[in-house]
Amino acid sequence: MADTAPCAPLRSPLAHAAPRLAAATRASGGAVRLAELPFLTQVDVRLDAKGAAADAVGPALGLTLPTEPGTVERAGESRALWLGPDEWLLVGPPGGARELETRIRAAAGDEPVSVTDVSAQRTTLLVAGPRARDLLAHGCALDLHPRAFGPGRCAQTDLARTQVVLVSRDGGGAGFWVLVRSSFAGYLADWLLDAATEYV
Repeated sequence: MADTAPCAPLRSPLAHAAPRLAAATRASGGAVRLAELPFLTQVDVRLDAKGAAADAVGPALGLTLPTEPGTVERAGESRALWLGPDEWLLVGPPGGARELETRIRAAAGDEPVSVTDVSAQRTTLLVAGPRARDLLAHGCALDLHPRAFGPGRCAQTDLARTQVVLVSRDGGGAGFWVLVRSSFAGYLADWLLDAATEYV
């Protein structure tokens, strides 16, 4: 007989840290804003960037898969992050992974494509505010100056010795997304809170 017990509600990796992130944001007087954006849809796509699948998948998603290294294409609330010559990470609102996978596979048809829901693999930290770049620079070797890493850029890098995907969001004061593996999220949140004391 099938188990009919209700599933436990989803709990984000940083649910316990939410009050401390909010307190640091308040204490900084708006200099930095820290928050978790839990449960974002994250789908990893691999295909030939010059093949028929790429030509079909982009329009099916309503955006273009970026071909310039380290760039992001946006359509509404969804983003396509360039991770490699044949790899992209699609990020969107929570709960959309299955529908996204279906659309990609239907658009690709018989063309070779790999589509993997990695939504549970990472959580997302928002780091925003006028001092966001300074805060991240404490632990990241990338040149985060807007001329080098402005809106619409992304990179796989290390932040505080933790592997992350860093996304510079577009729009005034939009800040950054830091996509971090769930198992390292608590450590990285603690590091950000400690580094943010300079701005409190």
